[in-house]
Amino acid sequence: MATRREMTASSLKTIRVGARGSKLSIAQANSALEILRSAAPECSFALEIIKTKGDVDQRSSLAAAGGTGIFVKELESALSRGDIDLAVHSAKDLPSKLPEGFVIAAVSERGPVEDAFISVNGLGLKDQLPGARIATGSPRRRALVRLFKSDVKLVDVRGNVDTRLRKLKEGRFDALILALAGLQRLGLQYHVTQIFSPEEFLPAPGQG
Repeated sequence: MATRREMTASSLKTIRVGARGSKLSIAQANSALEILRSAAPECSFALEIIKTKGDVDQRSSLAAAGGTGIFVKELESALSRGDIDLAVHSAKDLPSKLPEGFVIAAVSERGPVEDAFISVNGLGLKDQLPGARIATGSPRRRALVRLFKSDVKLVDVRGNVDTRLRKLKEGRFDALILALAGLQRLGLQYHVTQIFSPEEFLPAPGQG
C-alpha cells in the first residue's frame, strides 16, 4: 500500500517501509523487503514499526473495535504524514475500498488460502464433543463453524498468533482457527490438526 505521489530511487535516500509490530507482520514485511532489495539493489530500505489500534486494544471483540480496519488506519496516517513511503499489510485485512489517494502498489505471491484448525485433543472440527470451546475472532469463521458443528461453543479471541496459541495451551478453549499462511510464515504449521478445504470452509478474500 502506498500513496499516489511519485517515488523514484533518485528522489529518496532511504525508502521507509511501514508495518505493524506483530511477529507475523514483521515476517511478512521482511519477505517483502527481500523482494524489493532484489528488484532495486540501488535503493536503501528501512523497516518502520507502526503501532495500530488493533495492536493496542486486545480486549474488545474485533467487530466492536471496528473490524479489520483497526489494523490499517495508523498505517494510512503514517503514509499521509510522510512518516513512511509504503506499507506492507495483509490483503485480507484491507478495507474493500481504499481512501482517496492510496493505491495497492504491488501484491506478493499468494500463500495457501486455507484456514487451519488446531485442537488440544488432536481431533478435527466435526469430531469435537458437544460443548467444545472453539476460539476465533472472525465472524466469517464463526458462521462456518455453526454450519458444520452447531453443538460447540464459540469463544471470541484476540491477540497475535503466539498469544492465541498460548491461550490454547493454557486451556482457555479447546480449539482454535487461524489462517494457514500465517502459521507457515512463522514456522508454526506443526500445530495444525486439520486444514479446511476452501470449497467447504470459504477463506476470506485476499487470504494467503
